[in-house]
Amino acid sequence: MTFAIFLAALLGSMAMGVPIAFALLLCGVALMSLQGGVDATILSQKLLEGADSFPLLAIPFFMLAGELMNAGGLSRRIVAFALAWVGHFRGGLGYVAILSSVVLAALSGSAIADAAALGAMLIPMMREAGYRVPRAAGLIAAGSVIAPVFPPSVALIVFGVIANVSIGKLFMAAIAPGLLMGLSLVLVWAWVSRHEPVKPLPRQSLRQRLRAGADGLWALAMPVGIIGGMKLGIFTPTEAAVGATAYAFLVGKFVYRELRWQELRPLLVRSAKGTAVVVFLIAAALVSAWMITVSELPGQIAALLEPFMDSPRLLMFVIMLVVVLVGTALDFAPTVMILTPVLMPIVAQAGIDPVYFGVLFIMNNAIGLITPPVGVVLNVIGGTARISMNAAARGALPFLAAELVVLALLVVFPELVLVPLRWLT
Repeated sequence: MTFAIFLAALLGSMAMGVPIAFALLLCGVALMSLQGGVDATILSQKLLEGADSFPLLAIPFFMLAGELMNAGGLSRRIVAFALAWVGHFRGGLGYVAILSSVVLAALSGSAIADAAALGAMLIPMMREAGYRVPRAAGLIAAGSVIAPVFPPSVALIVFGVIANVSIGKLFMAAIAPGLLMGLSLVLVWAWVSRHEPVKPLPRQSLRQRLRAGADGLWALAMPVGIIGGMKLGIFTPTEAAVGATAYAFLVGKFVYRELRWQELRPLLVRSAKGTAVVVFLIAAALVSAWMITVSELPGQIAALLEPFMDSPRLLMFVIMLVVVLVGTALDFAPTVMILTPVLMPIVAQAGIDPVYFGVLFIMNNAIGLITPPVGVVLNVIGGTARISMNAAARGALPFLAAELVVLALLVVFPELVLVPLRWLT
């Protein structure tokens, strides 16, 4: 009965076009009414408690750092560095896209921002060089979804707050899966690019490569500083976000001298609006999560999954399959907000490491960004490349398959996540 009311409130609200945050609040109200009555005071208190979290301070600073990085010329220099070193290989612009995606993932944490930035820079070059645009767009889309997985990821921060899991450990555990996603794209592109009717770019001299490396050194040092500082315990993820913002501002303004004072106000406004949306979603999700716990909904779902509880790998496989299917119909944020409080008690009961689960859960949802019909990143890259979403989806298909294979490998071999996590922490 409880599960039916939860689904009816959620799906009914979404069907009527209610925003996700308010739909989550309505779910909480529906479950509260089932428990004996609605108390607006408790709802407002829980909403404020959901937003009153120190780790959430990392979100506005990482968002602002990403904006400053794009406006200050850091993103462009990362692409130029990749062009200098791998652009001369056959299908070289594809390798440039993959390398740039991995480096930018360690800077922005946003798949949409990376897809828009890389698409605007690389797709015109790939079109002019003779690459098939849908395939190029699909590669960039698949590369951009590494950003929500690789630290510093806003998605991992959100999951850590909702699930009460260490954000620092989530960041360290996500490094190996993010790199494996990039490696899978390299292998598939090496096979796909054999059929691309293009000639490699001219090989740049060692002097040109070193010049590109020196010019991009300040940009490349940023992810090393963020990840290295957290590994060494110099600062927390929230402190790392503040440092990344200050670093991006100083480099963009005083080193590269591309960031102008008049650009700061629009950057701050965009970051504030993005932060308000994310934090309100989290607060609403925590209200819903509290009511889910009070109404013992996870226990009812655990009863449905009882046949799989004795085998953590099989349970993980079933959960990941469900999330893949949900990801085709729901966007990234609502999937994370809705399923995290439902699944975490089940994961804990089955004895699955919550950090390991969190990384795979976020990775699965990130891959959902390039699965039609919702596929937000496909829409973004399609608009950037001036092609239809269906064409972008067809272009992304081999790369989507590669990332799903990586996800399956991580389910079968948890050590691929847990061993690097133990070393890094």
